[in-house]
Amino acid sequence: MSDDAVEYLLPPSRVDGTIELSPYDPQWPATFETLATGIRTALGPVATAVEHVGSTSVPGLPAKPIIDINLLVVDSADEPAYVPALEGIGYVLHLRERGWHQHRLLRLAEPRVNLHVFTTGSPEHDRMITFRDRLRTDPESFERYLATKQRLAAQHWERVQDYADEKSSVVEQILSDSQGSRSSS
Repeated sequence: MSDDAVEYLLPPSRVDGTIELSPYDPQWPATFETLATGIRTALGPVATAVEHVGSTSVPGLPAKPIIDINLLVVDSADEPAYVPALEGIGYVLHLRERGWHQHRLLRLAEPRVNLHVFTTGSPEHDRMITFRDRLRTDPESFERYLATKQRLAAQHWERVQDYADEKSSVVEQILSDSQGSRSSS
């Protein structure tokens, strides 16, 4: 296996149908805070940042009812520094993406969580935070992303990741708009 390959430790999520989006749940931020406290407690100073990302982090945005969390550690490739402690609180390592920012994905079954692990200073983490903040503060970007999500969710998908990948062009457009507005201020 090349270093760029995605290594699935468990099979990718299949949907074989449409994606069900739930209305925004005002409990999502509180659920995140509880989860973040558990992660910080389990990892101590190993966790350099714990951030709520993804659609559940944007007030009013319908989403798959899965809390997405970004965890930053000193070196995400150093799994022994954090994976055993996270497994101790119920997370399961699902995949390694060595060629994409040394990303690791762990999941929790209840509540449903995707825990994305990156190395401190990762540009992908910064990109995700910029996107989240743009949706929180710019109604036009929010509406454009919502319309795209709803249109794509209604289509038939084999894997959840295919749906996520298909949203990437609108994400890039919104991020590009965000960069343009920053440089013109």
